[in-house]
Formats: sequence, structure tokens, C-alpha cells
Amino acid sequence: MNQMARLPAPVEPGQPPRKRRQARSGTFGVIDIGSTKAVCLIARIESDGSPRVLGFGWQRGRGVKGGSIVDLEEAERAIRAAVGQAEEMADTRIPGAIVNLSCGQPDSRQLNIQWGIGGRAVTENDLRAILNEGRRRTVEEARETVHAIPLGFTVDATPGVDDPRSMICDTLGARLHMVSASQASLRNLGACLLRCDLEVEELVSAPFAAGLATLVEDEKQLGATVIDMGGGTTSLAVFSEGHLVHTAQIAVGGGQVTNDLATVLSTPVAHAERIKTLHGSVHGGSDDDREYLPVPLLGEDEHAIARIPRAMVVGIIKPRMEETFELLREKIDAAGLGKEGGTRVVLTGGGSQLVGVRELAARILDRQVRVGRPLAVRGLAEAASGPAFASAIGLLLWGAGEGRPVLDIAPGPARTASAFHRFVNWIKDRV
Repeated sequence: MNQMARLPAPVEPGQPPRKRRQARSGTFGVIDIGSTKAVCLIARIESDGSPRVLGFGWQRGRGVKGGSIVDLEEAERAIRAAVGQAEEMADTRIPGAIVNLSCGQPDSRQLNIQWGIGGRAVTENDLRAILNEGRRRTVEEARETVHAIPLGFTVDATPGVDDPRSMICDTLGARLHMVSASQASLRNLGACLLRCDLEVEELVSAPFAAGLATLVEDEKQLGATVIDMGGGTTSLAVFSEGHLVHTAQIAVGGGQVTNDLATVLSTPVAHAERIKTLHGSVHGGSDDDREYLPVPLLGEDEHAIARIPRAMVVGIIKPRMEETFELLREKIDAAGLGKEGGTRVVLTGGGSQLVGVRELAARILDRQVRVGRPLAVRGLAEAASGPAFASAIGLLLWGAGEGRPVLDIAPGPARTASAFHRFVNWIKDRV
């Protein structure tokens, strides 16, 4: 796909710059904390409303498994190193960042709430009360609401209202999409960032961010599912009528494919990753039985090299990828979205670059599938612009105001002396 065609339209002479809702001002940072890598981007918003990257940092992931932090010290080292690289390149320090949410077994659900108004005008307090009611209904043991997204309102018998404030009615109906996560996992995330002397300024669902980076506007409106194939998890986000309507996650990713290769071939994990990257595929070719690959043996000296047919590599990778898409199909079917989810799937993330994965996904999911590259961002090197960086780029776009709800009625983070307390209060006050 031609990336230049997806750049924001230029501002015409004499026209005001493009203004997005709740766009950040000044310099800000984003951090994508994954199982296989930690990425930090520092950017500022240009006069036309688009972000420009000032600094970029990348480190191999440590201390994170299945999207959740399992070793605070290791995760701290990776995050510190990535942030340090970005700060050095940008020649600035950041006190906090927008962070992706992939930990805490995120849960997604839709609620329909009827709220009595009594023949007067709808106020902002009414909308805040509806969101608080949605939060109350989603309270589960040790879980916190992270996203509360209004999908539409019904004013008496009139549906399809985006902003009902000042409208007069007897009953206001609201359709909400709530995303929650494990409170303990969120606290560990906050504690890890606190150890790095950073504040979690906002949390954004990882597949939601990937969708912001890879979907075109028509796909968001007509309905599409983004599948972000990461190293430790594979997650999906469903968009319809411009809104995020569902998210889900499975604890299977590219790391499992690498481990399968390392186990079956008895080779070091690093070499298994190399084999996957250079020779990995989910469908065989006519020469695979005759093409042999060198494989160093685990624990043997450097001269102990086995030679295995490429067909064997395909035979190891394909079952794991089939399992991944079958699990995703179950998640999509269980959501019960029907036509709202559309008939189109966009694959992104590092795992989407395996040869043949698009065709495999189309067969198992029975949908139109394309591989999505993130939107081009000014100042970002080509090496950091591929599908593996979709979530990080989506966090940048969120900072620029993309994807934010029409209604901005949630209170801001409470300012306390402790950055960790600010993080906890931000989560509690987000809706």
C-alpha cells in the first residue's frame, strides 16, 4: 500500500490547521511495553495537528510474559534503556508517558443503560452518572475500568445521538463499551514505571492503538477487525461506525513459534528466531524438501551443525499459526457482533510478516484479509515504521487526538505528591 496516500491532507492556504479532540500540547512520550521489545517514542504535535518524532528508543523485551510484567527489575532495565535512548536522541527528558495496555487479562463488554431525565435538558452530570453506572456494573473482584467509550445515545425514541447534552427528554439510553483489567497487574505496571522515575499519564488498549495506526477511515466506519500479532500475545480490536466496539486477547504469539522451533530442532532460541525470520512460512513450496538449512545443536560445540529440510520448519510453524487463528475465530464468534464487526481483517504486528500468514488467516477466519503497515509518521526512521511498531505508532496518534471519544467528560488525574498515587487515582477516576 502506498503510505504517502495515507498521510494527513495538507492544510490549504488560509485554512486553520487540523484540530483533533484533546490533542497533547508540547513534547510527550509513549512507551510500548511488550514481551519481546520495549519501545519509546518522544514526539511533539506540529501546527497541522500531526505528530513529529523527536526521539526513538528500542530494547529487547525483558521481564514481561504474556503481556504482563513478571520481573520488575528486568522490565525496569529494558524500559529505562529504551527511554534513555529516546531522550538522548530528542535531547529532552520526559516525566511520564502514554503506555499501552496489554497486561491484566483485558476484558471487553458492552452495556445498555437507561437513565431517567424527567423532561429536562441533559447535562454533563447526567452523562458522568451514566458512565459511573457503567463502571459500577463492570466491577469485578480486583478489576478496574480503563476505557469507558460511549457508542451512541438514544434520546427517548430517537437513536443515533452522539452528544445529547442540552437535549430535552424523559429517558436517556446509552450504549457503552467498557474495557477493564486486573487491578494487581495495573499496579505492577505502575510500580515498574515508578521505578523508572516515570508517570503513567494515560493507558491505551494495545490492539486499539494498533488499529489507530493501520486502519483507514472507511474501515473504521464500515467495520473491521485488527489483529495485532505480538511476541507474547495476539490481540484483536473490532471497529464499527468509527468506534472501538470490542477487544480480546490470547496468550499466544510469535514467541511460542520461536520456542516450538527451538524445542523440536534442539537449537538455541536465538537461532530459532533467526530461522523463523529468514525462512519461516506457513505454506510449503515445491523445493522445500530439497532445500536444507544449517541448524546448530543445543549444548554442542560450534562445529556440531545439523541440516534439516525447510519443509520441516514449515511443518513446525503451520500448526501453531493455525491454532492461533482458530482461537481468534472463537473470540470473534463469542463476541456476537455479527455484521457490526464487518467482513474485513487487518493483520499487523511482527507475526503478520510471516510468509503465507495472510492467506492462512483468510481461510480460517473466512474474511477478507490484508496486512496493515502503520501510518507514516514524520521523523520516524524506516526501520521503526513496520507492522511490529504499530502499537507504538498508534499511541503517538492517540496523543495527537486520534480515536478519542466525542465526549470528554472524565475528570483528569488527581495531582498528589506521589507519581504512583497519581497513576492509581487516574485509573480510578478515568470514567
